[in-house]
Amino acid sequence: MQAFDDDPELNITPLVDVMLVLMAILMVTAPTVTFQEELKLPDGSKSSKASDLKTLTIRMDKNQKIYLNNDTYTLDTFADDFVNQSSKFDKQSDVFIRADENLEYKNVMYLLKSVKAAGFKKVSLITL
Repeated sequence: MQAFDDDPELNITPLVDVMLVLMAILMVTAPTVTFQEELKLPDGSKSSKASDLKTLTIRMDKNQKIYLNNDTYTLDTFADDFVNQSSKFDKQSDVFIRADENLEYKNVMYLLKSVKAAGFKKVSLITL
């Protein structure tokens, strides 16, 4: 009768060698494999390009003179004159207010309030 060892040893060295060779092959070939998938992109819309939105720039110098396009106003009369002329402009256009840094805060806020009272919603103060 044959005696069996109570502590059999498992030799995994050949298995590790095979796995290391496969991993080396994978590491060498993986960067060269590229995948390409055909995509069908939707066609663009046939509508026309959005038109450029018009902007309106209002300037106020240190002497409280207000310039709008080629017209000049004083701070006292600007609110009424601008409300009367606001029908010429698109209410959706952007309004930029440029004011001299030496002006009092209340004067710039009065100008901003006058423009908003005329119905313009997109009003911004420009700083340098």
